Amino acid sequence: MNNNQVVAKVGDREITRREVEEVLRHVDRKVAAQFAGPDGMKKLVTQMAQQELFYLDAKEKGLDKDDAFIKEFEKTKEAMLRKYAIDKFLNAIVVSEDEMQKFYEQNKQGYIQPETVKASHILVKDEETANEIISQLENGMNFEDAAKKHSLCPSKERGGDLGFFARGRMVPEFEEVAFALEKDEVTKKPVKTQFGYHIIKRTGRREAMQLSFAEAKDMVKKQLILRKQEEIYFGKVEELQNKYKIQMFI
Repeated sequence: MNNNQVVAKVGDREITRREVEEVLRHVDRKVAAQFAGPDGMKKLVTQMAQQELFYLDAKEKGLDKDDAFIKEFEKTKEAMLRKYAIDKFLNAIVVSEDEMQKFYEQNKQGYIQPETVKASHILVKDEETANEIISQLENGMNFEDAAKKHSLCPSKERGGDLGFFARGRMVPEFEEVAFALEKDEVTKKPVKTQFGYHIIKRTGRREAMQLSFAEAKDMVKKQLILRKQEEIYFGKVEELQNKYKIQMFI
């Protein structure tokens, strides 16, 4: 798709698809959803074209030379320049493979994958329905089939499978039971949470384990860059303070 495609023209000004996509990137997702599809795109382009009318009218009237506008524009330009300068300074900071390896070795305890369990569940609205399903399971009904038939959770499409999760990922009532179950054990009683009543089956477990450097590399890089950025940032601040004096009046 050509991002330079002209999607509208107002006077001698052109609106390109790139400009439209830029607008969509900077609005709330819910707002962006209003402009989905061809009709939504046309609606957004129409609004942008209408706003261009005010721009052209303002230029014709010389509003860009108003003192109030110039003052506000300078404030905006200063704020943008500050942000650009800081971003440019911080984004230039990189870390080497050796730095990452050394940081990993010195902080291995921070790269331990916690114990996780794998579980499936069937979610229903009331306790009576949950008990009926538990009875069916005890009489030989397949758990995955029961989940697909009865569960209100989207995981029903996967037979109720929730995958692996660590402590702190699920609501406490659910988590406590899931971690206490044995492999392939199913709850004998429904577990009540804010979402309804759950029948839980634990299907797997992974012990806490030390992540290798390769497994932890992305986390190491992110943490090391943040640490290095903070250190170099305040070093730069100290350098600039010697050049441009700061005076506080509060």
